[in-house]
Amino acid sequence: MLDRFREWSFKMRGGLWTLLFVIILFTASRPTPVQVVGGLIIIFGGQLWRCWAAGFIGLYRGENVKAQRLTTTGPYSLMRNPLYFGNFLIGLGWSIIAGVNAVIIFLISFYILYVLVIIPHEEKFLLVKFGREYEDYCNRTGRFFPRIFNKKDLKGNFDSKILMRSEIHTIISTLIGTLIVLIVCYIK
Repeated sequence: MLDRFREWSFKMRGGLWTLLFVIILFTASRPTPVQVVGGLIIIFGGQLWRCWAAGFIGLYRGENVKAQRLTTTGPYSLMRNPLYFGNFLIGLGWSIIAGVNAVIIFLISFYILYVLVIIPHEEKFLLVKFGREYEDYCNRTGRFFPRIFNKKDLKGNFDSKILMRSEIHTIISTLIGTLIVLIVCYIK
């Protein structure tokens, strides 16, 4: 039952992210200039982090996990989930702009949705597909925080074509989402 729920959540992760965004909007209050600047910096950092990660991974959009190879260079040498970490920063930035209630709701929701539900679904797939190679990778990297830093692993096969083909959707969504958060916060 839990596996089916995780699979469903993975397939619906875009819609669940949108739902979380709407909840942030409903809890929004008028921000201070510090909240706006801090939130925008975190959003920008999250999107830059996602762009860096997207250039190293081939396929990541869609309803199913479909890794063709195990990516372990670039930001993937630091953590196993750099795209989700980028999402975390973007959502945290939106929440900071929207206020303390939004931050609390976002942190709890992100933890439940990603750490407890979606990421374990992907990890199970990767363990079955890549076996020992994935186990070794897990032993040297954390989910969201680096364990071992090796400068040479930061280099790899960054592909700007993959970045532009796959990440343009998120870049546009982040820009529009940020504008919506700012508008909603200032009309409240």
